[in-house]
Amino acid sequence: MKITFYGHAAFGIQIKDIHILVDPFITANEKASHIDIETLKADYILVTHAHQDHILDVEAIAKRTGAIIVSNFEIVTHYQNKDLEGHPMNHGGSWDFEFGTLKYVNAIHTSSFPDGSYGGQPGGFIIEGEHKTIYIAGDTALTMDMKLIPMQTKLDLAILPVGDNFTMGVSDAIIASDFIECDKILGCHYDTFGYIEINHEEAKRKFYDKNKDLMLLEIGELMEL
Repeated sequence: MKITFYGHAAFGIQIKDIHILVDPFITANEKASHIDIETLKADYILVTHAHQDHILDVEAIAKRTGAIIVSNFEIVTHYQNKDLEGHPMNHGGSWDFEFGTLKYVNAIHTSSFPDGSYGGQPGGFIIEGEHKTIYIAGDTALTMDMKLIPMQTKLDLAILPVGDNFTMGVSDAIIASDFIECDKILGCHYDTFGYIEINHEEAKRKFYDKNKDLMLLEIGELMEL
C-alpha cells in the first residue's frame, strides 16, 4: 500500500493496481500548486464530508477519470445528479470493493456543500487491503466512538487531523491514538490556513514523548506500508 500526501486532507492511496483519492482539495491550495490534478490517477474518490476544502476537485477528477465516488448517501446523490458514478454508504456500513473492504465510520464535525446545501453527516473510513488496515478519520473532534475501532480491527496506520480550531489538535490526536490503539500516525488538516498552522517539531515531540510516531509529509511525498 502506497500513500501520497497532496496537501491539507488530500491523499492518494495505491493498493495493488487500484488508485484511490481522498478528499481532493488541490487546485485552490497554494501550498500544493506544484501538483497537477490532470496527472492524478483515480479509480475511486473517497469523500469524508461536503466542505469545499475536501470536495473542490472531486467533480473535475471524476469527470476525467470515471472514478467511482464513495461517501455518504447525500454526497453521492449530489454527484450522481451530475451524471457521475457513485457508491453511497452510511455510518457503520462496510462494502467489499476490488481494492479491499471499506467501512464508513463516525466523525464529529459539520457537513455542507459550498452553496450551503445539506451534505449529510461527516464520516471517516477504514480501509483493509493488501494485508494492511488504515483509518482515515476525516475532519473530526476526539470522540469515544474511536474506541470501537480496535474492537474489530488492528490498525497499521491512522490518518488524523492535527491542526486544531476546526478539528482536534495535537493533544487530542494523541488521545485518539490511544483510543484506536495505533501509535503510527500520519497527520493532516494543518498549515493550509492561518487558523490551523502548527509547530511541526513541537507536534512531533509531543507524540514522541508518548512513544508514538507522528509523520508530517511534504506535499507530494510518498510513504509505503
